[in-house]
Amino acid sequence: MRTRLLPLLIVLMAAVLLALGIPLAVSVAAAQQQKVVVDRIDDTARFAALAQYVDTAATADRNPGDERLETLSRELASYYEVYGIRSGVFYRTDTPMAHAPADFFLPRTGEVRRAYEEALLSRRSHDPEQVWPWQRGRLVVASPVIRDGDVVAVVVTDSPTGEMRSRILRGWLVIGSGLLAAMLLAVGAALRLTGWVLRPVRILDATTHDIATGRLKSRVAAAGGPPELRRLAKSFNEMADHVEDVLEQQRAFVADASHQLRNPLAALLLRIELLALELPEGNAEIASVQAEGKRLAQVLDDLLDLALAEHAEADLTITDIGALAEERVAAWAPTAEAKGVRLVGDCPPTTAWADPVTLSSALDAVIDNAVKFTPAGERVEVTVAAGGGTATVVVTDNGPGLTDEELTRIGDRFWRSGRHQNVKGSGLGLSITRALLAAGGGSLSYGHHEPHGLVVTVTVPRHPPQQGAPGEGGLTGLTA
Repeated sequence: MRTRLLPLLIVLMAAVLLALGIPLAVSVAAAQQQKVVVDRIDDTARFAALAQYVDTAATADRNPGDERLETLSRELASYYEVYGIRSGVFYRTDTPMAHAPADFFLPRTGEVRRAYEEALLSRRSHDPEQVWPWQRGRLVVASPVIRDGDVVAVVVTDSPTGEMRSRILRGWLVIGSGLLAAMLLAVGAALRLTGWVLRPVRILDATTHDIATGRLKSRVAAAGGPPELRRLAKSFNEMADHVEDVLEQQRAFVADASHQLRNPLAALLLRIELLALELPEGNAEIASVQAEGKRLAQVLDDLLDLALAEHAEADLTITDIGALAEERVAAWAPTAEAKGVRLVGDCPPTTAWADPVTLSSALDAVIDNAVKFTPAGERVEVTVAAGGGTATVVVTDNGPGLTDEELTRIGDRFWRSGRHQNVKGSGLGLSITRALLAAGGGSLSYGHHEPHGLVVTVTVPRHPPQQGAPGEGGLTGLTA
């Protein structure tokens, strides 16, 4: 969630900073240019004042002795030498009164010509267009020289913009540095904010996953985060307590019902045995009643085992899975041989974290099923392997197998394939096995075996359980 929320916040903050920074950068550029334009306006006004009293017909070439004209020419030359700005005073006939440098004349077209023609209309030329740092434009300013109400000449300045563009660029660099610093600060604040808001959500998600996978004692400590999330954590803990209480009551009911029904059922079976003594030997009905009674007794025993398995805590130790599997293969070999099934094992030494009693019971249930459903003359293979962080015991049979739909149902309580209803069993064995393995972090999975048969994989972890991990009887901490 953080990876989705953080980019959104960063984009919004960047948009806000750009919305502020771009107008500021434009304003800085406009202010720098306006400052230059005002300076040029002042300069053209001063030159116009000097040229106002120069003889109308005088030029620097024809009247070298005119004192006012000489003063104007010196000022223009000095202005060009000091600032590098071309300037000149031009009559209405385009003839220069005075100009610097010597090769500065009115062009036929361009910005200088447009500014000159605007000044002939008895007004200062318009402000030039904005010059940006990546442009190499020039600033042209023209002011009329007015005598007795008439425009007799025009003062034109043509300024380079290199220094102005450098100042604009330096101003932009300052603004950019400020925006970058603000962006970094905003990103840091967004990281802290999203971490503060979303960390409780992540812990709630982890705790929910723990409870969903069977670790019902996982809880969230209601501390840190926004008030709404603290209330959510409190409500979540209350809900988890209620769910655990309901499940505990359910387990207790199943265990108590199974335990309490055993005595009446035992008495009922005893009376059936006594009744059978008074009936002719080989009576089919009484044999059927006895078989159903024994099956009911098996179901009650399995229900009690399931209730205890779901409530039990695993006692995990480092166990040699290979030796344990080899022992169970040897224990079931006589049963398989009696049925005409060959039971073989490939059980190299492999260590993992498991409850030996639980794993033995799980292997007994799986091997029992494999032998039970494998026809005579076929074989059942038990293979131990290790890879990554898990160790596996794979039991492969060559029985009739299951369909894809049946594979999704196998392991459900009381479920048995319609093709195997005549085989002894309650449908709870694999459910008990799965509950026992889950308590220790193990699992049970099923698959097809080609050309026919079933593959059952018992998986246990090879790494030790994390101390104080969520679901190991402790609280999941929720910090600020």
